[in-house]
Order: sequence, then structure tokens, then C-alpha cells
Amino acid sequence: MLCWGYWSLGQPGISTNLQGIVAEPQVCGFISDRSVKEVACGGNHSVFLLEDGEVYTCGLNTKGQLGHEREGNKPEQIGALADQHIIHVACGESHSLALSDRGQLFSWGAGSDGQLGLMTTEDSVAVPRLIQKLNQQTILQVSCGNWHCLALASDGQFFTWGKNSHGQLGLGKEFPSQASPQRVRSLEGIPLAQVAAGGAHSFALSLSGAVFGWGMNNAGQLGLSDEKDRESPCHVKLLRTQKVVYISCGEEHTAVLTKSGGVFTFGAGSYGQLGHDSMNDEVNPRRVLELMGSEVTQIACGRQHTLAFVPSSGLIYAFGCGARGQLGTGHTCNVKCPSPVKGYWAAHSGQLSARAGKNDCLWNLMVF
Repeated sequence: MLCWGYWSLGQPGISTNLQGIVAEPQVCGFISDRSVKEVACGGNHSVFLLEDGEVYTCGLNTKGQLGHEREGNKPEQIGALADQHIIHVACGESHSLALSDRGQLFSWGAGSDGQLGLMTTEDSVAVPRLIQKLNQQTILQVSCGNWHCLALASDGQFFTWGKNSHGQLGLGKEFPSQASPQRVRSLEGIPLAQVAAGGAHSFALSLSGAVFGWGMNNAGQLGLSDEKDRESPCHVKLLRTQKVVYISCGEEHTAVLTKSGGVFTFGAGSYGQLGHDSMNDEVNPRRVLELMGSEVTQIACGRQHTLAFVPSSGLIYAFGCGARGQLGTGHTCNVKCPSPVKGYWAAHSGQLSARAGKNDCLWNLMVF
């Protein structure tokens, strides 16, 4: 596992003597003899899921978002989840979720907007709790926005909860924030393949490749040709011919990957995070032309930057905000065109492998 960008308090947990900005990938060896399956990053905390189902966290702990009592730069195991086999983790700004192999969902951290789904608006919950309202469901997938959450169940039901200031829960007009999971009924009957949350916007992808967006749209991040918020899911018609297979959301921008390996971006562009050689916002999905001719297989959005992996060339491209080293290019400037992350990368059993001299490291393409 490799990490780069900015951390204090150890986020994302490289070592005690590395603090501040790290502008190119560095080996994170906090667990040298065990494999990391997944990483999720919040505003100022990180969650590491190991292949054996154990969960470790580090970073800021002001809202209990680490799930244990220790704050700082050394990842520590969440003891309260030790008897669960966790298969997926997700983070919001200051809260965290963990999904078990039995389809049960646990939450902890900041809860004042109802984002923990625990039917309470406690300011902080320091120990993971089971979301009881979803206990009759087998949850397959979760995604966190800054202060809201999305969950997809095995029977096709789709749930949202948390802050709804911009309609990001997709429940329709005049719904306040929700402290427990609510069904998004407008998408019932449409088989969903993926759900994705941005800062205050949300997306769902159907099995047939139809893209639906809702929530905050101040910069065009819904791809609906305007900048008006939506309280209910809206079909992004400009993507209907593109065979979309994956969606990733940043704070106020969105990236989609097509079956043929193309990348389209839209929304806020003020840091160059759309990759269109400009700092302009885009209200319509626009193809990243500099990646044409390359077959991209994975994409990931950070808050104000974007990554794209091209296995045929062994390159990860990064663009957008780089002030804190988060692009991994070795520099700390914003980049408005795709630029290679330092290192040579190869696909490895669903993850990415970095060939870094004597260190053969896996890197999972998940950023924030």
C-alpha cells in the first residue's frame, strides 16, 4: 500500500517522522505482513480494512470517527468490530461506516445531521453501532457524502439518510434531514449496479447503464445542463449512449467511466479536476480528451482531484488540486491536464501493484 498527500495526526498513517506534505507515493508499512483490502478517507481520518476483515483507523478523533479512544498517526484496530468480518468501509467528513459479510451495517463518528442512521442526532458516537433499521436487509454497497449516506440492499431496495440540505437524499421536495435510513421510492423497479455520494450530491447507476443524479448542483456536478439542485433522482440523458460502468464523486465534481475505457467529467473545475485543460466548471458530461486512446479501467475522485488508471501503459494519471501533494506527481501545484503519478503501476488481482524497487506493494485505487 502506498500513500501520498497531506497529513497531520498520521492521516493516512505512514510513520511518526513523516508529517505535512508528501508529494509522491510512499510505502505505508504499518502492517508489514498482512494485506490491506480497502482504504477509505474522511476529512481528517483514514480507515484501513484488512483482507482478514479487521478494521484499523487513524487521524483526528474529535467526533469519535476512529471508533476507538486513541487519536494520532498510528493506525489502531477497532476492538468493537473484532468479532465481525468486515468486507467494506466508507467515510464521510467526520463519520465512518463498516459493512459485515452478513450484510449488517455499523456506523460511528459525527451524528448531528443524522448521518449515522441510528435514529438519533447525537453529536458524536465513539463506538460502532449496528444500524438497526437495516437489520432486516442484506446490504451490498454503501457510500458516504460529507454528511449523508447511501446503501443498496440485495433485494434492490435503495436507502439514504443524513443531511438533506440540497436534496441529496433523493426523497422529493421538502424532506428534512433523516436520522434513519429511508427508501428512495422513485428508483424502485430499476435494478441498480452502483451508488456513489459526493460532498452533497448523489448518483445511482442502473444495471443497464443508465445514470441518475440528484442533490447539490451549484457547479453542474449532476451533468443536467444547468446549476439547479434536484430533490429527486434525474436521468442524465447526455450519458445514455455511453455505456457507463462506474461513477466516482468528488466534493463538487463527478467522473464516470465507460465500458470502452473512456472518462467523462463534469461539475466544479476551478482546480483543474475535470482534466479539460481549463479551470472552468462544466454542466454537461465532457470527455477527457487527453485520455482518449488509453483504456482507463479505474477512476477515483478526491475532494478536488481525480485519478485514472491505464494498465496497458502502467500509468495512473492525476489532475486537479495538488497544493498538498495529493496528485502524487512530485509537485505541489494544481494540474488541469492528466499528469502521471510517480511510479510504474500494474493491475494485480483487482487491485493495483506498484513496482517500487525491492518493495512489491499493492495499492487500491481509492482516494479522498
